[in-house]
Amino acid sequence: MKSVYVLAVFAPLVGAIIAGLMGRRIGRSASAAITVGAVGLSAALSLWVLYQHVWGGAPVFNEALYRWGTLGGLIVEIGFLVDRLTALMMVVVTTVSLAVHVYTIGYMHDDDGYERFFSYINLFTFAMLMLVMANNFLQLFFGWEAVGLVSYLLIGFWYRKETAIFANLKAFLVNRVGDFGFLLGIAAILYFYGSLDYAEVFQAAAADPEATMSILGTEALVATVVAVLLFIGAMGKSAQVPLHVWLPDSMEGPTPISALIHAATMVTAGIFLVARMSPVFEMSEAALSLVLVLGAITALFMGLVGLVQTDIKRVIAYSTLSQLGYMFVALGASAYAAGVFHLMTHAFFKALLFLGAGAIIVALHHEQDMRRMGNLRRYLPITHITMLLATLALVGTPFFSGYYSKDAIIEAVNYADRAGAGFAYVAVLLGVFITSLYSFRLYFLVFWGEDRVDPHAREHMQHLPRYVLPVMQWPLIVLAVPSVVIGYFTMGPMLFGDFFEGVIHVAPGNDVLVNVAGHFDGPTAFALAAVTHLAFWLALAGAITAWYFYIRRPDLLPAINQRLGLVVRVLERKYGFDDLYNVGFAGGGRSLGRALWRIGDQGLIDGLIVNGSARTVGRVAGLIRGFQSGYLFHYAFVMIIGLLVLLTIFVANWRGWF
Repeated sequence: MKSVYVLAVFAPLVGAIIAGLMGRRIGRSASAAITVGAVGLSAALSLWVLYQHVWGGAPVFNEALYRWGTLGGLIVEIGFLVDRLTALMMVVVTTVSLAVHVYTIGYMHDDDGYERFFSYINLFTFAMLMLVMANNFLQLFFGWEAVGLVSYLLIGFWYRKETAIFANLKAFLVNRVGDFGFLLGIAAILYFYGSLDYAEVFQAAAADPEATMSILGTEALVATVVAVLLFIGAMGKSAQVPLHVWLPDSMEGPTPISALIHAATMVTAGIFLVARMSPVFEMSEAALSLVLVLGAITALFMGLVGLVQTDIKRVIAYSTLSQLGYMFVALGASAYAAGVFHLMTHAFFKALLFLGAGAIIVALHHEQDMRRMGNLRRYLPITHITMLLATLALVGTPFFSGYYSKDAIIEAVNYADRAGAGFAYVAVLLGVFITSLYSFRLYFLVFWGEDRVDPHAREHMQHLPRYVLPVMQWPLIVLAVPSVVIGYFTMGPMLFGDFFEGVIHVAPGNDVLVNVAGHFDGPTAFALAAVTHLAFWLALAGAITAWYFYIRRPDLLPAINQRLGLVVRVLERKYGFDDLYNVGFAGGGRSLGRALWRIGDQGLIDGLIVNGSARTVGRVAGLIRGFQSGYLFHYAFVMIIGLLVLLTIFVANWRGWF
């Protein structure tokens, strides 16, 4: 199995190197074939790994593959930890990545950076696999930073667009804030636990769970400090409030990378991190409450912002923010399995939504404003059906995958007995209505109602190369299958079975999923019981509200927007976070830099020290130069004056005048 693990990880890296360094030489078709083949091989091997660990009886693999070096007692290694959590993440990452690779053949068909894009997304897949398969914190940090680096390249892929460059710089800087906390967390782990290996760290932490440290004169649990610092890193990668501002702007990159970042890779890294570190988080109620509350805030308030967005990709982006909040709520409630379960189901239907949006954008000649769409089901029937299925999964329709994972989270939070659990329960319930409202708002504006498509866009749709839409629609069809059925078949073993036994640790008394399991009589009964759950009726109310205002009575919207003018403006300004960061932090930093430049550099260093000293020397030299006239009688006169001064001093001393 070791050879399988290595090949699964490094196949995308080889594809990235070939397409990146030799893409122009081997051509577009060969670059696409090699990179798609590489990630296809990785996906096939990942499925085999999952099969072996679930049904084949494969033991947990935890070995070092290569030793970087030894520093004192610290051994720095590259190693893999492959258990059921790792195998599941490998399958999610590689299968969604494979769909994105195939889709890219059509989406980027006329782009000059075709080979470069395939190289980047192969490299992105490799980095994510290194992250989820790591067995130590140093390798985890390598994968963590590699994912961030490649996301920077992909978000700014169209580097001639100023908005794309701004977006990738924003993503890079915001993630550095989270990564600084993450690095401090790793440093604290090494300092207090003496190792970077997962197993050794968990063993050391369990040996002394009450260990404390002093912070500014206050004693705090080491586990709390470590967990909070690691969570700060997760907040950056998984875009939780207040480090969420980079993710909507990442829509400036090509749509395939939006699907890859938002569905299965970068934003899920934080969820995976907290789930993997469950033995440490379970030692700190404070850290879990922080995860719970911030997740609930993100789930509710980022969903509200999605209600006022008009860019089709940004609506889905804010949906991603909200759903990530749901996952963190599950983690904070100690329902780690529910969070990872929602991560899996969300990956498929969210990738489907993004790729469907990309098909619409390509068909309409890169039009992204939903106000210039409408009635597209006539022109794009396959895209319409698949996006409808994804929307039904997202809002939590019974029997769809999103229902099983989202409803499990809501039920788990209801049983949680932890600070912030009451607020989180209300937030996730309200989030159900909001999710349904903005999701069906998008669906009705795009596929129903009045045809608002620009004539030039309609003409472009008719003259697209014949292979473009079919090659983009096949991934939609494939992704639609797990979006509908995967929750039905996996809920039992993943949430209430032994799927994560020995992988995820939950402290005694914290396992809220045990209470949910008491009401679980199979996936069919669980779905039929939806009519007794408030979440179902809230989702239905959201769909009906969207239908009424965007299909039945759209004429009411201007008056409603006018009455809610202040609320709408607050949502359109995204609660002022962008203004705070752009004007406050970035603008303030630039103002401080300009002040230091003018006062310190220009005024003090250049003006006073460098130029000032030069001017002083020049003035003194000019004054002395005046005495060097070259005339003998001037020198004689100065000598006489000097002699008189000396005689005066001599006589004064002799007379005792001094």
